[in-house]
Amino acid sequence: YWIICNFRGSVTQGLALEVGETVQILEKCEGKGVFPASYVHLKKAIVTNRGPHETVVPLEDPIVTEVTSTLQEWALLWKQLYVKHKVDLFYKVRHVMMELIDLRRQLLSGHLTQDQSRDVKRHITVRLDWGNEHLGLDLVPRKEFEMVDEDQISVSDLYKMHLSSRHSVQQSTTQGDNARQRHGEPCRVPVPHHLLVNLKSFTYNSIGEDTDIFFSLYDLREGKTLSEKFMVRLNKNGGPKNPEKVDRLCALFTDLSNKDMKRDLYIVSQVIRTGRMLLNDSKKGPPHVQYRRPYGCAVLAMSDVLQTISELKEEKDFVLKVYTCNNENEWYQIHENIIHRSPAPNTRADHLLQLLRGDMEQVRRENPLIFNVIMPGDIRNDLYLTLERGDFERGGKSVQKNIEVTIYVLYADGEILKDCISLGSGEPNVPEHRSFVLYHNNSPRWSEVIKLPIPIDRFRGSHLRFEFRHCSTKDKGEKKLFGFAFTPLMREDGTTLSDESHELYVYKCDENTTFSNHALYLGLPCCKEDFNSCPNIPSSLIFQRSMKETFWISTQLSSTKLTQNVDLLALLKWKAHPDRVMDILGRLRHVSGEEIVKFLQDILDTLFSILDDNTDKYGPLVFQSLVFIINLLRDSKYYHFRPVMDTYIQKHFAGALAYKELIRCLKWYMDRSAEVVRQDHIQEAMRALEYLFKFIIQSRILYSRATCGMEEEQFRTSIQELFQSIRFVLSLDSRNSETLIFTQAALLNSFPAIFDELLQMFTVQEVAEFVRQSMDVVKLQSIARTVDSRLFSFPESRRILLPVVLHHIHLHLRQQKELLICSGILSSIFSIIKTSSLDTSVQEEVEMMVESLLDVLLQTLLSIMSKSQSQEAVRGQRCPQCTAEITGEYVSCLLSLLRQMTDIHFQHLMENFQSKDELKEFLLKLLCVFRNLMKLSIFPRDWNIMRLLTSNIILTTAQYLSPALHKNFTEADFDFKVTLFYPSLQLENLSPAKRKKVLDKYGDMRVMMTYELFSMWQNLGENKIHFIPGMIGPFLGVTLVPQVEVRNIMIPIFHDMMDWEQRKNGNFKQVEAELIDKLDSLVSEGKGDENYRELFGLLLLEKIEQETWRETGISFVTSVTRLMERLLDYRYNETENKKIGCTVNLLNFYKSEINKEEMYIRYIHKLCDMHLQAENYTEAAFTLLLYWELLHWDERPLKEFLHYPAQTEWHRKEGLCRKVIHYFNKGKCWEYGIPLCRELAFQYESLYDYQSLSWIRKMEAAYYDNIMEQQRLEPEFFRVGFYGRKFPFFLRVSDVTVQHLHMPDTSKTCRDTGPRGLELPTPAVDARAATSEFNDPVNSCYEARSKHVYCCCRAF
Repeated sequence: YWIICNFRGSVTQGLALEVGETVQILEKCEGKGVFPASYVHLKKAIVTNRGPHETVVPLEDPIVTEVTSTLQEWALLWKQLYVKHKVDLFYKVRHVMMELIDLRRQLLSGHLTQDQSRDVKRHITVRLDWGNEHLGLDLVPRKEFEMVDEDQISVSDLYKMHLSSRHSVQQSTTQGDNARQRHGEPCRVPVPHHLLVNLKSFTYNSIGEDTDIFFSLYDLREGKTLSEKFMVRLNKNGGPKNPEKVDRLCALFTDLSNKDMKRDLYIVSQVIRTGRMLLNDSKKGPPHVQYRRPYGCAVLAMSDVLQTISELKEEKDFVLKVYTCNNENEWYQIHENIIHRSPAPNTRADHLLQLLRGDMEQVRRENPLIFNVIMPGDIRNDLYLTLERGDFERGGKSVQKNIEVTIYVLYADGEILKDCISLGSGEPNVPEHRSFVLYHNNSPRWSEVIKLPIPIDRFRGSHLRFEFRHCSTKDKGEKKLFGFAFTPLMREDGTTLSDESHELYVYKCDENTTFSNHALYLGLPCCKEDFNSCPNIPSSLIFQRSMKETFWISTQLSSTKLTQNVDLLALLKWKAHPDRVMDILGRLRHVSGEEIVKFLQDILDTLFSILDDNTDKYGPLVFQSLVFIINLLRDSKYYHFRPVMDTYIQKHFAGALAYKELIRCLKWYMDRSAEVVRQDHIQEAMRALEYLFKFIIQSRILYSRATCGMEEEQFRTSIQELFQSIRFVLSLDSRNSETLIFTQAALLNSFPAIFDELLQMFTVQEVAEFVRQSMDVVKLQSIARTVDSRLFSFPESRRILLPVVLHHIHLHLRQQKELLICSGILSSIFSIIKTSSLDTSVQEEVEMMVESLLDVLLQTLLSIMSKSQSQEAVRGQRCPQCTAEITGEYVSCLLSLLRQMTDIHFQHLMENFQSKDELKEFLLKLLCVFRNLMKLSIFPRDWNIMRLLTSNIILTTAQYLSPALHKNFTEADFDFKVTLFYPSLQLENLSPAKRKKVLDKYGDMRVMMTYELFSMWQNLGENKIHFIPGMIGPFLGVTLVPQVEVRNIMIPIFHDMMDWEQRKNGNFKQVEAELIDKLDSLVSEGKGDENYRELFGLLLLEKIEQETWRETGISFVTSVTRLMERLLDYRYNETENKKIGCTVNLLNFYKSEINKEEMYIRYIHKLCDMHLQAENYTEAAFTLLLYWELLHWDERPLKEFLHYPAQTEWHRKEGLCRKVIHYFNKGKCWEYGIPLCRELAFQYESLYDYQSLSWIRKMEAAYYDNIMEQQRLEPEFFRVGFYGRKFPFFLRVSDVTVQHLHMPDTSKTCRDTGPRGLELPTPAVDARAATSEFNDPVNSCYEARSKHVYCCCRAF
């Protein structure tokens, strides 16, 4: 159940609940319960791991569950941002949280299409990743916007997903395939775009007539229209003429490529009214006569809206402003004028625009309610006709004509073809079309485009007729015919009207002219080309050409069956000229790619029919033509026609005998690769290998089907011989031949693509055997593609191919070559093995990989890590093959292999070592890699899932290897170079929910590893002494992990170490020294706590009580616990003056209690640095004087220490003396500097160093002058004692001498001359203070549960 309202649990035994939490209800009571039933909402879920640690998983979209849990986690951190005054980030996170809540609500609504749902998930993941990064949370690896389950994928795949997610976070872009393409970039299939245009309203105040609105896409840069027109017919009220189209005035502009989206595109909307000649003059023409007249145009720049639509991925309204045409002579370019000049608009049209992606089938499936999309069929035959312009005579009139053009499509018999004229999609086709009229214009420029969808069977013999009429504006409103023009659609040679502008002849006629006998004018020339072909035309014909009048049109054909190319037409009709077949095939390369893909099926049918006609004669030329077409489809421009080729091969190809000639030609090309110099044609054949094999296999299938499997053995033999030729090409020495290198590269690139085709005719084992014979000589890139192929996913093929693949990888890793490609191959193999982990064959494959790769993988990793570190140290940068990325690749490969290994694999691994030295070397490599994984932080800190899985794999591997360590390395000759380590997992820093998730999945791996360490320690027996004191530091680090069980297990090991050293040396000085040194550094790093101090003392004292050396042991443990108490005080007191007091306390402890001179000197310098930072120069001088007093004026050499170089003791003491004198001078305490000047002068005088002696004497004299001349405050000193257990430990039972004392109620800083730099602590404010002469306090004050401050004045 889901909590929908907060409940404070105010009833008896009530359960407090917060919104968003989930509860599982086991029992429902009618009376009083632990919370009201109305506060929860039923949520479907499944329960896994039933029992005390069961998990409830909601049955909802995983990303919804992630958003819920993430928002709950963010809520706590978000409040802390405000507390920490990170106000800017606070408001940003709040904004993102509100967006996530809204996006989650949209997903839960269930009203989104698949595309919208995917888009919402993209927005969600971008925001989740952004918030996790800025709040310091873990990176979430994703696949298709959802979190991945690390148990279901290989470690290599998990690593790549982490990289991809990190890249998505950094780039703030959609999740995609951001991974590098290691094995070559395959040609990417372009995703088409579609623009939905929906006319919502058309508002105008002055037209009052029926209106036609045409929409199209216009490319300003190229000056042409890119699309068909979408037509909307409106009545005089602005509504659709067809009532059924209310709210459905929309169209889809389809198949916009990425290149089209980058063009300078505009949506052009032209408005044509139907009514009077002049809108505001009722006298111009009778009201019953209707004219199509230009009204206005609207333009919308796609650059202004495409970005908005792409980002929102939703509908958006745009307003198109309509500009009227004031000068009809410029109507043909009004859209360009609007773009450049932007005149004042008169009307507006509201449009809704939406950008859709994907193929048309997907668009129709995901947007069923938009409108009925009429899908184009396989056969298309559309002629786009543009009425460009005309030049006409005035004809004796005082004013120019109002010319209207009527267009007809007529068949050979003179019949007018009906429904063959389309003004635009959205309206039905018509039998004729009347152009709009430009008022008083004898040279009209229409630029009006119409579509002529003429059936193919009616295309030949059909022609277009254009009739020209003058539209009178007198009372009768007559439309008088005065001329016509025509053009046939197909020429005599069978080609269609060319895609270009055509100047047509205009023939005179009158209103009484009839065209019942079309043969009367079809014999006339329609244009200049026709006139040149038949110059002798009699002058007594009925129709006479008007020599001063011309008419221009342009055409563009979009047809799958008709062509304008003579060479292509000759190929398709090759049987008409069988003697020219050789020349026709040779000219195929000169045909444009657009024409070839348009007639792809017909061309292929023709080629194979020619091949069947005479294989020996035409075989090589047909093969070359086929190779040319296949390579044409590799071009990205025609890549989307590859499915057409696939469909042809599967459903339409009928060349049952073609496979023999294709195999013969292919083998002939390969066998000649060692002989010819120019190998362009061979390389083209190699690039076409995939589709050549498609044709070969399909042809053989057809032949086998027709003959019931005849000649099967011959086919297998020919394929085997072909693979021998492939092996021959790949085995050639190409070092001195660049052309041969390209040939081999083309073959290797295409080679893996033929496997799927071979699987149709051969078994998996047979295909794998074919491939194995060639893999001995292939390059690593081809092996990578082979591993990625479907063939390698079969266990039967891996049994044959995997040994060869592993052999190649082993050789490359040994030589440290092609490391990136090797890691890619290994990642693919591990991914396949993980997917097939339930198969029995996988265990054998893992065994094979362990034997071949485990050792070389370890060696490679160690080499990469060492090179990486050395490069950073020497140059400050890494070499290209030693980056963190390639290191991560190989770490993930190693972890993938270790994860797949079982107990049996480890057992076999241990048994395969011939000697103990080999086993020891292997273990050293493995443990060294593991140690580097922990120290070098291969994976970033926010890759928590990857780090946890790594720790789990390391732990599991250590458990598997423990028996080998116990069995082989517990004898007397044990080599103590085998080291142990422990990965520290800070579960305490995780949120409660995340901590529970980790514990449920992995358990507390720290405890498991601790038991393993303890077991290995105990099995060492007498060899434990070899690890003392070397293992004290690592073990101490383990005990400081804040986990009680870990501490209980590991702390007693220190007793064992003390006991073993006591037995050997009669004391445990080494353990004592090492433990104190390591403890100081580890606690200073922030490790350890008060509970650890108490547990350390309790456990060790309990163990030591039973020993004969318990007195020294108890003394040592007590000293260590007291040291720990002071170290913890030092760490917890963050204020400057309190830290000074803690440092004094530690300094005295190291000097007086445990006599650690080195640690004593270290803390002297720490205290000095604190005083210098606070500008307490006198106190810094007195502090440094403590070290000076330890040194003597001897020539004893001293090692380099802290910031001091290696030097003699005399020189170090001299340098210290000068520094102390300098600090006394800055602190104006010259009285204390003068004795040091005298001491230094005595040393210079004894060495006859008169120059230095002069310098120090002058300084001494200057100090005397300063004492007499400079003013200083009278120093006042007080002795202050702090007694009582309520004081901090560093003040308790201590007294100091302070200068300028301020009483506790003022909380001012005090300066002291004993341990200097003391600030009277805040806890002393409520203490009892006495300012009389100092007397020693009674003993009861020492341990009193209160605070006593004793203070008395001293005169100095």
